[in-house]
Parts: sequence; C-alpha cells; structure tokens
Amino acid sequence: MRSLQNLLVTGGAGFIGSNFIRRLLKTEDFTGRIINIDKLTYAGNLENLFDVEGSYGGSRYFFERVDICDIEAVRSVFERYQVDTAVHFAAESHVDRSIFGPREFLETNIMGTFSVLECAREFWKGREDVLFHHVSTDEVYGSLGDSGYFYEHTPYDPRSPYSASKASSDHLVIAYHHTYGLPVTISNCSNNYGPYQFPEKLIPLMIDNIVGERCYPSLKTTPGRQSK
Repeated sequence: MRSLQNLLVTGGAGFIGSNFIRRLLKTEDFTGRIINIDKLTYAGNLENLFDVEGSYGGSRYFFERVDICDIEAVRSVFERYQVDTAVHFAAESHVDRSIFGPREFLETNIMGTFSVLECAREFWKGREDVLFHHVSTDEVYGSLGDSGYFYEHTPYDPRSPYSASKASSDHLVIAYHHTYGLPVTISNCSNNYGPYQFPEKLIPLMIDNIVGERCYPSLKTTPGRQSK
C-alpha cells in the first residue's frame, strides 16, 4: 500500500501541474503534503497557485524554486521532505520551440528526468511503497495520419526534438524500472487544455484571438447589424 504522504510535483507552477496540485489537495482521500519544485521559466507562474498557497501553504503545500537539472538541489528536497511519491510534469514543451532551440529540450527533458529518477532511486533504496509517475506525451508515437489510434504498444516514432527528448525520458523511466526495480507509471497525454494554460498552445491561442477579435475581425458587431 503506497503511503502518498509526501508527494513531490515537478513543474507544479505550470498549467497541468498547478491544476493537478489544486485538484489533489481538494480530494478527501489525500491527506498528505505536496512539495512543488519549479524553475519558474516562461511557462511557470506562481500566480497559478495563489489560492493554494493561501489555503495550504506551510502546512500541506510547499514550494521550492529548483531546476530539476540541479541534482544536488533535487536530492536535498527528497531528504528534507521525506518524499515517497514523485509526479514528474517538469519539461520543456511545444514542438515549434524545440525546432529553433533543441538544446534546452535535451537538457531539461532528458537530463532533468535523470536527476529526479536518480534521486528517487538513491533515496528510496528499493522500497515498494513508493511511486514515480512520469507525465509524457502522445507526440512520442509520431504522426497518426488520417485514421486509426495510438495504443500503449504502438512503436515510438518521434518526429521533432521535443518528441525525441520525451521519448528518451520515457525509455529512461522504463529502464530504471527494469534495472533498479523502481516502481513507475507513465501517462501519454494528448491536447490538454484548461485554466492557466500558456497561450502559445493552439486552443488558448484561438480563444484569445477570438475574444480579442484579432482572428476574425469580420465577426465584430457594427451599428445596425447583429453578429451571429
């Protein structure tokens, strides 16, 4: 039975991580603490968790500004908070950004994942009542085409530096399970959207453009005419 008493969330100031933290703290079955580590890059914003800090800060919610590539800083968090569960959101994302600047994606998504995995392996020392959950992407499977589905057993076929870096981190997580017996799970998310999402993504970008009447100015209401 996993304890889930001291849960580490990497990248918790981002869009998905902040929603996860908020939802989990409001879940009656979870009574433990959440330790959020985030480098606070362009996509990380502590205002996403303003209400969480006000309601749970210092008792069940803790924030540490940490770069996951800094293995000593991550190791310190594991030790000080006695982490027994890790949910790994932190990553550089967005395909277009990876095309123009791939190095940051390789460093964060591969070596950053290695840092968190290595700290978990060292600190947990073969425990089975722990869990490392890795948040991945459907991009690792490549392009779907006009029809069909992706399945868990679909061969990996990354097509960009972003998806290649996430595929590499997936394989690293699985390797730590088979090599060291680390309890792991992986989720491959697809087209997430919702509150606090950075507007470079398609759905919030389109909504922002429409609301601001930048995308379809012809829909703007004019005197004597009703828009439909």
